[in-house]
Amino acid sequence: MAGTRPSCFKAYDIRGRVPDELDADLAYRVGLAAARFLGARSFCVGHDCRLTSRGLAEAVIRGVCDAGCDVLDIGLCGTEMVYWATDRRRLDGGIMVTASHNPMDYNGMKLVRDAARPISGDSGLDEIGDLATGGALAVAPNRGRVSREEIQEAYVADLLAMVDVAGLAPLTIVADGGNGCAGPVVRALAAEVPGRWHHLHETPDGTFPSGIPNPLLPENRAATAEAVRRHGADLGLAWDGDFDRCFFFDERGDFVEGYYLVGLLARAALRDEPGGRIVHDPRLVWNTIEVVRAAGGIPLMNKTGHAFMKERMRAETAVYGGEMSAHHYFRGFAYCDSGMLPWLYVLQEITTSRRTLSQLVGAMQAAFPASGEINRRLADPAGALARIEARYAGAAVAVDRTDGLSCEFADWRFNLRQSNTEPLLRLNVESRGDAALMRRRTAEILKVLDA
Repeated sequence: MAGTRPSCFKAYDIRGRVPDELDADLAYRVGLAAARFLGARSFCVGHDCRLTSRGLAEAVIRGVCDAGCDVLDIGLCGTEMVYWATDRRRLDGGIMVTASHNPMDYNGMKLVRDAARPISGDSGLDEIGDLATGGALAVAPNRGRVSREEIQEAYVADLLAMVDVAGLAPLTIVADGGNGCAGPVVRALAAEVPGRWHHLHETPDGTFPSGIPNPLLPENRAATAEAVRRHGADLGLAWDGDFDRCFFFDERGDFVEGYYLVGLLARAALRDEPGGRIVHDPRLVWNTIEVVRAAGGIPLMNKTGHAFMKERMRAETAVYGGEMSAHHYFRGFAYCDSGMLPWLYVLQEITTSRRTLSQLVGAMQAAFPASGEINRRLADPAGALARIEARYAGAAVAVDRTDGLSCEFADWRFNLRQSNTEPLLRLNVESRGDAALMRRRTAEILKVLDA
């Protein structure tokens, strides 16, 4: 292994197949290397419910302790709980063992330093990878100590303090935990939030009997949508495995693309801070730019990825950041992404506006119809991207390469980029008020890719 950084080190986290690309030995080395790299004296470690996660977390803890660093072990949790504990407890760093929505045989890690600041490839992750795989790692003469703590009660109380819970309308809500880590936290929040709740797949289960929790995929939405219709609910919610992403279904059971939630949450944030900065990703942009400017804010486009988004938000002191993939970042939550705050804020918007979710996002959907993210697994993604650029860039009124290729025309635009976490090309297309045009251009690009 010496001198060779494994393929599981990605642009902003660690993710790979277990045990081929990631095993307990590498997890131990990452823990030791991360604590050494940061000069840390205190670290938080948590893990999701995958069957391999606890074992990998224990290896990470051993490594951190062998660096002479104390560990706060918070056990089974969501990624944002590691962020929360690292920030609120003033720890020097944190590691969450999770593969989020990846296939069953995957696992990984997300790393942060003090104040839950992200560690990406260009801010330390590559160096940690090199250190972890560079040969012998010296063990500190005095091992760190491990303390276990259940932080859920304090974390939930902190979330509830960020919204006017007493003023929320008593809605009927379907909550689909996907057998990931969301269920226990949603239960705890639901006990304090007025309304009638219907819980689906709420027990964490690493065998994922209802399928890998990833509502971004259309085939994974049926159970939530059907439950919304069956119960006559006002809202449907679903989460991915480590619940750093929350997905919405309106009162008709229709899935609401995360793109429009970015506009909704940005507008809500700017109501409290006129003139504030909003960071957004480059995949779908027109609605966000229009909503933010109309609300008196400043839209800032940034490269996709949680580490890159957080770094830009901190640099700009942005009040909110959103990605169309359902990552939502809040300055009041240490600039981190949360899968719980978005729905609490949406409940607040529904309550104060006295409108349904479909009414809140309907005008945005009509003004800027979007394809949703479409994935293609190709033998030569770079070559396919080059073919698309050769075909479209010359006629575009604007070309942007902030992240992948974005080509803008008078009445439609697209973004095509390679995934940072999976061997995929990801396509997003939007238009100005013409859904038929959006669908036609989407089919046109897919035809070129599929050829």
